[in-house]
Amino acid sequence: MTSTARPPVDVLIRRIDADLPMPGYEHPGDAGADLRTTIDAELAPGERAVLPTGVAIALPDGYAAFVHPRSGLAARCGVALVNAPGTVDAGYRGEIKVIVVNLDPREAVSFRRGDRIAQLVIQQVERARFHEVAELPGSARAEGGFGSTGGHAAV
Repeated sequence: MTSTARPPVDVLIRRIDADLPMPGYEHPGDAGADLRTTIDAELAPGERAVLPTGVAIALPDGYAAFVHPRSGLAARCGVALVNAPGTVDAGYRGEIKVIVVNLDPREAVSFRRGDRIAQLVIQQVERARFHEVAELPGSARAEGGFGSTGGHAAV
């Protein structure tokens, strides 16, 4: 049986905090590599913070990295990412930082140095060439937008 999986893309990484593990995939087949925080932080309900990860990367042209939330943090603690997914462009060379928010209405959430706080997904991206037109071609959906297809009892 032959594998159809593409070979991994090479990404250069600079460890700003050499005491923390490199980003890594927890399980075979995982799409996201875990990012960890370099600091301790406590967020009261509704509070947000920018958590550094201690790494900077250089992506090849034609790629971007996307910082996604961890589902376990969302389900257990009400933690979300404010700008999810955060975009790391191929030309960015600074430290990757994660903007977290505590959406739990009652409980504070604590992060400890080394905690896994987000996951980094590397994807190939296309560059668009935009063409201004007076009218767009028709489609089945037309201008139907948010919630236009129903699918919920309140609609």
